[in-house]
Amino acid sequence: MSFAQTVVLGALAGFTIFIGLPVGRLQLLNNRTRVALAMFSVGVLAFIFVDVMQGGLSIVDDALTAFKDDKGTLGYVVWLVILLATGFTAGSAGLAMLERRIRPVRRPPIAGGAEAAIGAAGPEPLALELHEARRNALRVGLTIAAAIGVHNFAEGLAIGVSARAGAISLATVLIIGFALHNATEGFGIVGPLGDVKPSWKWLGLAGLIGGGPTFLGSIVGYAVTSDPLELAFYACAGGAILYVIGEIWNGMRRYGHRELGLLMVSAGFLVGVLTDLVVTYGGA
Repeated sequence: MSFAQTVVLGALAGFTIFIGLPVGRLQLLNNRTRVALAMFSVGVLAFIFVDVMQGGLSIVDDALTAFKDDKGTLGYVVWLVILLATGFTAGSAGLAMLERRIRPVRRPPIAGGAEAAIGAAGPEPLALELHEARRNALRVGLTIAAAIGVHNFAEGLAIGVSARAGAISLATVLIIGFALHNATEGFGIVGPLGDVKPSWKWLGLAGLIGGGPTFLGSIVGYAVTSDPLELAFYACAGGAILYVIGEIWNGMRRYGHRELGLLMVSAGFLVGVLTDLVVTYGGA
């Protein structure tokens, strides 16, 4: 498979994420629908978390096996473990600290409580609060897109490496499998938005952030093969996805419908498994 073919097919695999994104433009009618969509996205993200961490740990396991067979060094194994831990921490705790820094600072309450505040400034505080809630929801959506994008970069690496090695059938199956899988990731981005209706411009940006890295990864994977690089992206993606799952879960608790939410988590996880079976069938 040529470089040009690999790049084109890698782009197609990544940009199927736009299939699920338009759901964010729909006006959700009630809290049950909101919880169902958000928790379905949690299920999809949970599967992606398992998938990326399995990919990262397999790299460390291979290095450990090589050391056991006197084909590698202990220092390299230790380096990979440190890289895994550092990347995961950067994706989880690092992302939380970064968001805390960029989060808008709330105005101090006016003496006399909420009634005094409304009387002094009219409806402006409420409008500001709604605006801030919308900004927070859209920021969480872009954070999810970024986490998925890091994961998809690693998928693109797999496509590029397989194509360069001449494993055309494997590369083709990977592209088909990742395309089906990425189509569900759009739900993971827009699910937590709730009743916030994003603009088409925002959806386009989220799609580029989430799906574009598959295209970039296929280019890098075709030109460069690096286990540490792939491990770093797996680790960062795993940490970021775990952080995002916690944020969505906490945000949905106030709506109730616990049983429905758990059922939708299971449904989302199952969809992730089924789409991944295509890749497994291809021997990836």
